Amino acid sequence: MRCPSLLRSPFARFLLVSLGCILNVSPLCAETKTQPNVLILYADDLGYGDLNLQNAESKIPTPHLDQLARSGMRFTDGHSSSGICTPSRYALLTGRHHWRDFHGIVNAFGQSVFEPEQLTLAEMFQQHGYETAAIGKWHLGWDWDAVKKPDAKTFGEGRKKGYGPEAFDWTKPIPDGPLAHGFDSYFGDTVINFPPYCWIENDKVVKAPDTIMDTAKWKPIKEGNWECRPGPMTSDWDPYENIPTTTERGVQFIQSKSDSDQPFFLYFAFPAPHAPIIPNDEFDGRSGAGPYGDYVCETDDACGKLLQALKDSGQSDNTLVVFSADNGPERYAYARDEKYDHWSSQPFRGLKRDLYEGGHHVPFVIHWPGVTDAESTCDALVSQVDLFATMADMLGHEIPDGQAKDSRSLMPLLKQPNQKHRQSLVQNTRVDEYAIRDGKWLLIDAKSGYVSGRNKGWESRRQIPADDKQPYELYDLSVDIGQSENVASEYPETVERMKSLLQTIREDGYPE
Repeated sequence: MRCPSLLRSPFARFLLVSLGCILNVSPLCAETKTQPNVLILYADDLGYGDLNLQNAESKIPTPHLDQLARSGMRFTDGHSSSGICTPSRYALLTGRHHWRDFHGIVNAFGQSVFEPEQLTLAEMFQQHGYETAAIGKWHLGWDWDAVKKPDAKTFGEGRKKGYGPEAFDWTKPIPDGPLAHGFDSYFGDTVINFPPYCWIENDKVVKAPDTIMDTAKWKPIKEGNWECRPGPMTSDWDPYENIPTTTERGVQFIQSKSDSDQPFFLYFAFPAPHAPIIPNDEFDGRSGAGPYGDYVCETDDACGKLLQALKDSGQSDNTLVVFSADNGPERYAYARDEKYDHWSSQPFRGLKRDLYEGGHHVPFVIHWPGVTDAESTCDALVSQVDLFATMADMLGHEIPDGQAKDSRSLMPLLKQPNQKHRQSLVQNTRVDEYAIRDGKWLLIDAKSGYVSGRNKGWESRRQIPADDKQPYELYDLSVDIGQSENVASEYPETVERMKSLLQTIREDGYPE
């Protein structure tokens, strides 16, 4: 049985470990650097086809991520749980699909999506003696009501509705954030385009917001729109400093662990290449895909700095590194394809939010020295929800009943990638609209796999047939990876079988 409140107290954890050592019964004592460190690098709105290694036609150089993939195992059929931010992050950290509990994202000043009894990856690592840290984007909610003043009032309407800096008591700790769910430390701005626009360290703002967000105070955006929600901001806030600042903190954290006997788990979540698309000037023109491509280059460069910190501190040979993304690229990809001939979702149809493969079929790499072979690829169907059971296997942790319901360990694949893993996988973005993979088949249990909206110009260039108005869409990915020909009317029995399987998974879980 877990005791989260006990484990969150450093002094209590010290007493627990000390007592266990005296009695010679605690596994925490033995787990000092015998277990590998774990680093998760999590990109935001990055397409499968953006990585140069995965797309020969990519206009974006990604040397550091390409090298990471070459030195470990690249999963060619890896998926996030959803086509949007919050759900995928929740699924990765819990081993449980978001759609069992909620839909949609955490909006500005939204509550935490975690129930108190929900076991997270970070809590599991804590139980095995790891130091746990989260840096960068959180987007899983906090208890902002605890620091909101009783007389707080909003301004504006709709998406322009917000709070001013006077609505909160910034001296108070903000409960129910990363520290409440297994992380010993946190540094970031929670969400780059949501208030408050300031740095948060652990559970308190570093500097209190003193004005209302005003994009006119920032350097011009380089592609698309700011897409920033109104709200409190520090008057010196500069979103262009996000990646440089968080990367520096990540490097410092890694370097600080070089002489420690305690293993670490670092969840490093980038704000990029999510909008606002703001590569720093030194990256301008690095790619042939415009500012978005340059922003991917900056993200790749930051990954390189973090990986170099592992090497320089002598920890790379004892660190398991995972790289993936929360979902596919944003709708700006259509204009980018037309202007630069770079399709971020290559070879798939669909973008962020969509049920088509491009919405959730993402880059997925695991590098584990001594376990994964260099230059190895795995074509099995896998999901980010599977990372939980994989880490539990690594730790020798027995997952309690009711936790990590959808997770299946990737450990067998890491050693022998040519075997089967899971037969089926469910994707979801909006209530009552699902996609399900079953082997080579993809069923869209909706009239269309588009959620972000269709682009007829792109469809024309890709020779996608017009919508046939069928109630479902079925694709044979073994011959139609781009999902261009709906064969639902030709295989009605397959449609019914997969609809039944989808219902079973939603109600009971995946069949053994």
